Amino acid sequence: MGKYLSEGKKKLVFPAGSMEFHICHASNICSLKNGSLIAAWFAGEKEGSDDIAIWGSRLEKARWSKPVKIAYDLEEPHWNPVLYQKDNGDVLLFYKISRKISEWHTKVKVSHDFGNTFSESEELVPGDRGGRGPVRCKVVTLSDGSMLAGNSIETGIWTAYADRSVDGGKTWTLSNAITIDVEYHGENTAENSDIEVSAQSFYGRGVIQPTLWESEEGHVHMLLRSTEGFIYRSDSSDFGCTWSKAYATQLPNNNSGIDVVKCEDGLLILCMNPVPKNWGPRTPIVLLTSEDNGYTWQQEAVLEDQAGEYSYPSIISTGDQVHVTYTYDRQSIAYWNFYRKEV
Repeated sequence: MGKYLSEGKKKLVFPAGSMEFHICHASNICSLKNGSLIAAWFAGEKEGSDDIAIWGSRLEKARWSKPVKIAYDLEEPHWNPVLYQKDNGDVLLFYKISRKISEWHTKVKVSHDFGNTFSESEELVPGDRGGRGPVRCKVVTLSDGSMLAGNSIETGIWTAYADRSVDGGKTWTLSNAITIDVEYHGENTAENSDIEVSAQSFYGRGVIQPTLWESEEGHVHMLLRSTEGFIYRSDSSDFGCTWSKAYATQLPNNNSGIDVVKCEDGLLILCMNPVPKNWGPRTPIVLLTSEDNGYTWQQEAVLEDQAGEYSYPSIISTGDQVHVTYTYDRQSIAYWNFYRKEV
């Protein structure tokens, strides 16, 4: 490993191919106040099929529990679960539903027992179409106590937002649109890609799925997945209410999910596929670190470099540990645990 992390330990949340579903994807991991971890993902016959549901598992005493279905509201595809624990201990589960990505609506469930059971679902924002709240990456709690979620809409030109709640997730306020300058021709689609995503995705262009951190009080930043071969960035100086125009970084991006976490000492750790091609291969998957608020990065670890799909990471920091999950060739969810080195 690199400068900041010890040799990590990897395990699969469940043996590849051992579950009733054919594929699984888009995991999200969350630490809980009882010391355990919980992860969720979507799974079913194929991405976008009507049997796609939200599944979950908990890590207790170094073992992942047998996955169980935790959300399946109706016979339409479910997408991109996000877990968040409030100060009072309640665990929120956000996820999307719709056959059309452009018409996603966000549902939320609540657990009062650390993810053992969840309530019936409610619509996060009544009447929402497009998908309010978190689109894929974790919700962050800012220094003023507000919740901030990276948000995006996929309707031709892909557009990102931040969605903010100051009342514990009861109501949400959307930021200005965060865009890049691209030409869009609806008939154009990506060529020569065998990525197992919904065919709807190949027609979009822009930036989506922000991952967030707060560098100092009120100063929030996002990195964005893009169709342009690079990760983009936007910045806010008012707790995520308004944002700068997105600008390209030097970090390559294959138009696949990324996730960043800010550790207690300010170190940023980014998990990504370093591939500079729209709809390029989703391997390798690596960890990068930044000491200067995300302006320069160094490679810390290679998690996978073999053929296959290793994508859509979720990364969190708990004290002296770092936890990562990601799609393991759509056959399982991989989990890594690292300890921080003393530097």
